[in-house]
Amino acid sequence: MNTHFEEIAADAMKLPIRDRVRLAQQLVSTLGEDDETATIAELETLWFAEAQRRLEEFHSRKTSGVGAEDAFRNAREALKR
Repeated sequence: MNTHFEEIAADAMKLPIRDRVRLAQQLVSTLGEDDETATIAELETLWFAEAQRRLEEFHSRKTSGVGAEDAFRNAREALKR
């Protein structure tokens, strides 16, 4: 059975990319608004750990990269939507 978080995440992934970006920006903007959330330094540490995890996946060939031309073309097309 899915948790409430997993259901929300699955619904969010169905949104068009522009809406997903707006949602991500809105969620990130709420970080640090109260005493129970992470500090900027803690957030930077978490982002660095995520980047490191992704790099390790790339090096171990668990995932593949996208060429710069394709990445920029995909970004431009997504912004047109």
